[in-house]
Amino acid sequence: MPPMPSLKRVGVRSDEPLPLTLMQAIRRALENNNEIEMARDDVRREEQVLFSLEGVYDFRFLLTPQINNSVAPQESILGGATNSSGGTVKTTDISFGSSLNKQLTKGGGRYDFFFNNNRRNTNSIFNALNNVYSSSFGVTFTQPLWRDREIDDTRRGIRIQRKRLQQLDADFRRRTIGIIADVQLAYWELTFALRNEQNQLANLGLARESFRRIELSIAAGAGAPLERAEVQTELAARESALLLASQYVSVAENRLKTLILVNPLAPEWSSSLVPTDQPAFDSTPVNLESALLEAKTNRPELLRLQLQRNVNDVDLDYFKDQTKPRVELQATLSTTGLAGFPLAPIDPLTGESGPSLAPDNLRGGYYRNLRNLLGLKTHNIVVGLTIEFPLRNRSAKANLAAAQIERQQLDANVRLQGLTIEEQVRNSVQAIETARQRVLSARAGSESARLQLRGEQRLFEVGRSTTFLLIQRENQLIAARTLELRAETDYSKALAELQRSTFTTLQANNVVVLTPLAP
Repeated sequence: MPPMPSLKRVGVRSDEPLPLTLMQAIRRALENNNEIEMARDDVRREEQVLFSLEGVYDFRFLLTPQINNSVAPQESILGGATNSSGGTVKTTDISFGSSLNKQLTKGGGRYDFFFNNNRRNTNSIFNALNNVYSSSFGVTFTQPLWRDREIDDTRRGIRIQRKRLQQLDADFRRRTIGIIADVQLAYWELTFALRNEQNQLANLGLARESFRRIELSIAAGAGAPLERAEVQTELAARESALLLASQYVSVAENRLKTLILVNPLAPEWSSSLVPTDQPAFDSTPVNLESALLEAKTNRPELLRLQLQRNVNDVDLDYFKDQTKPRVELQATLSTTGLAGFPLAPIDPLTGESGPSLAPDNLRGGYYRNLRNLLGLKTHNIVVGLTIEFPLRNRSAKANLAAAQIERQQLDANVRLQGLTIEEQVRNSVQAIETARQRVLSARAGSESARLQLRGEQRLFEVGRSTTFLLIQRENQLIAARTLELRAETDYSKALAELQRSTFTTLQANNVVVLTPLAP
């Protein structure tokens, strides 16, 4: 007997098989795929952009400490300077202001609480108090009444970013489904390659058995040497088919490894993958209407276009609002406190001091100042409007017109995408139906070829058939089995494509993708 051809594949150790289910392959692909990781990073980055935009509504606390020292010459005796001061008035102000402000999430309003403190020291002879402490506390509120009340640039940006984040989420899901579908196709193709290799190996075994019988027949003087040449020719052809089938196993295996391994130096590259799942078959036809309904409900392209229309709605609302006049209400309510240490006034002509004119309730330090502030005996109320009428406002009108044109384009794109989905789903359902019928036909053909080969073998055993006819029957059987394997594989691959077309891949494979943020 001639030796068996070597089926050892380059760079793969057959003694280290790696059993792999389809779900394990999908899980490894989702965990290790570089495209999935980049898509995750895109979503995370856009989340941070949204957080950044929403940061405008955070509380903001502001401190403004300041020292102001001034020495000013005075040209009049009423300026408060004396001869001893060289005709100048020196003033030192130490101020410490603070404020707490916040932008409102609804209505576009803004409030600002402020608390300001000041300590003044001066050598002016007209001051009744020195080391004067003054404080003010109050709130300022600004509220748009027309433009920017329902929507402004900040709220527009946040709404659009939320929609963009949802679009990225839809893109991430679509990419995830694409990876899963590619793994499914590669997995079933490797399954076919391995089954086909075994099929070709079995066919080679039949040829070797025929060769053994011919050799025995020739040795016994019952056969002609020409029959050996006939079987050797067929044996060489089947060995070549087996080697090509083995090569295709490597190609299919490397394709699947590329999808599930993240590192080209991973040790699994030297292992042989052994799919443990077998193609499933359901003789029940797929319902086209249900598939179309699922696709129209789930397809991310339609969801993305709907989100883009939502973005366009935001733009339309914003640009319509910008064509309106701007009317803002501004209101301020505050109270003040004052206190200081009394000084006797000095006559600038005589230089003599007189009795202090400071009232008792103003005499004291910083704490007296706070008591006066909290006593609420002083107040300041300011209410006003800011009104702005744009004369032409061409920018807002042009932006509004552009947004309306974009809406028309989006409507046309939705119709076009609907036609594309209709085509893809119909083609996928037809592919499944064709594969289903091919499986049934191939199984019947395979069974018929098996019966024919068995009958031909019986005829050959009793001398009523020839080697040529027996070889033909064997080739017909191997061709029928190959068709059956290919049809079963194509049926499983068509199911994966239908899941991709209807966007049901995640549910069918129990994969859950968490939504990054609530819309």
